[in-house]
Amino acid sequence: MVVISDTSPLTALLLVGQEELLRGIFARVVIPPSVQRELRRAHTTLPSWIEVIAPQMIPASVSAAGLDPGETEAIALALELHPHTLLIDERLGRRLAVRHGLPVTGLLGLVVLAKQRRLIAEIVPVIGELQDHGNCWFGRELLVAVCRSVDEQWP
Repeated sequence: MVVISDTSPLTALLLVGQEELLRGIFARVVIPPSVQRELRRAHTTLPSWIEVIAPQMIPASVSAAGLDPGETEAIALALELHPHTLLIDERLGRRLAVRHGLPVTGLLGLVVLAKQRRLIAEIVPVIGELQDHGNCWFGRELLVAVCRSVDEQWP
């Protein structure tokens, strides 16, 4: 399985030392060059297993959407490579990707997948770490629903 990632979910995982969850779920982790540049602003080194592939073309419907360069290239690359999912959290980017028929997963969805694959025992501590040290914020209602979906309880 292939995942193409935007910057913010990958940054959050790197900040809390949970980037290996991606390798546990997906055979290939791919990012476009803009995401690589954005990541390198905060991280001097990136995991060697992350592949960098530039999109061949960015459709006008994607370039005109007003997204940042990482989101734009990630969506364009996903349109070309047809990954299992596009890892993206920003609302506008997610909406555009879905309008283009792309499967999307957010950071919380990834954490749920990690529990389902038994890569982590519980999602609550991981989500707490992402909020405390990964520059993430999630609404309480969403957290309650996500935790309930895997038989856990948000504190």
